[in-house]
Amino acid sequence: MLEKAGCQLLTVHGRTKDQKGPLTGVASWDHIKAVRQAVKIPVFANGNIQHLSDVELCIRETGVQGVMSAEGNLHNPALFEGCSPPVWEMAEEYLQVVREHPPCTLSFIRAHLFKLWHHTLQIHQDLREELAKVKTVEALAHVSLQLKLRCQEEISRCDGAEEKDSGLPAPHWICQPYVRPPPKEPLVNGNSLSSELKKPAGHKRALQDDPDSTQDGLSKNKQKKRSRKPHKNFSLEQKPKYIKCEQCGNPKGNKCVFNLCRGCCKKKAFKEVADCLSHGLKFKTKADKRRLEEEEKEKEEEERGTVPVPPTDHSLPLPLPNGQTIL
Repeated sequence: MLEKAGCQLLTVHGRTKDQKGPLTGVASWDHIKAVRQAVKIPVFANGNIQHLSDVELCIRETGVQGVMSAEGNLHNPALFEGCSPPVWEMAEEYLQVVREHPPCTLSFIRAHLFKLWHHTLQIHQDLREELAKVKTVEALAHVSLQLKLRCQEEISRCDGAEEKDSGLPAPHWICQPYVRPPPKEPLVNGNSLSSELKKPAGHKRALQDDPDSTQDGLSKNKQKKRSRKPHKNFSLEQKPKYIKCEQCGNPKGNKCVFNLCRGCCKKKAFKEVADCLSHGLKFKTKADKRRLEEEEKEKEEEERGTVPVPPTDHSLPLPLPNGQTIL
């Protein structure tokens, strides 16, 4: 449908709408491949691009014409260059771009620096709090400089040796992707719930299993309504069936002069300059009122003896007392 409508390039993100935040997970290249095979227009893939090698792998497995990268590119802006520079180099280059092309919203700058310094800020928590509080670009640059100096001090202290206990493939001061940990299962009495016991989002209990329901099958909310209106009918089979609108099928107004719903009645009343008291429409009444006002105004002008003056044609010559004329 998109291709027939004129779409010239399609990007598939390979995730469901629920896969966001802590539930982002891994994108499905199989679904991207299925979309690619279903259309003839170019398709771009998005998802799981964390290194330059992933680009070639994705293109080979899905058959797409190109790839996109969101978080992988935010944590390592040099991703498509195939290198992983020190974080401070990318931070300094980004801040220089910010200064050359103002104005830039402070929250955007802060968010980019948080992505770049993500792994380092897990260690230097004090600077993480300071980065969240400062209010100017120069203050953000100062925090970034402090992080740079601390990282360089660590490098000189360990002679370039990589950290062993960080769990990262490279030292934290090297640009690298961030992989979110999977969400933890909820605990009940110290035990995790199995997937079979988990209920999907939006699941409703059956009416007979509702502890608040009565023998009549009424929920607690409906019981309150019945206490206020004892004769209220909750049975769908016994509810009165409304007469449908002659044009659209919606319930018509009970006393509509056209036997239509409000929307259709408004269109018809406007077109025919008619009234419908049932829907509160007074097009005819308003038109009559305007006509009466115009007639009264004309009578007043006649009583005063005012005659409308025809427009003057300024192209004709105007005579002057001395016999001269003005063209």
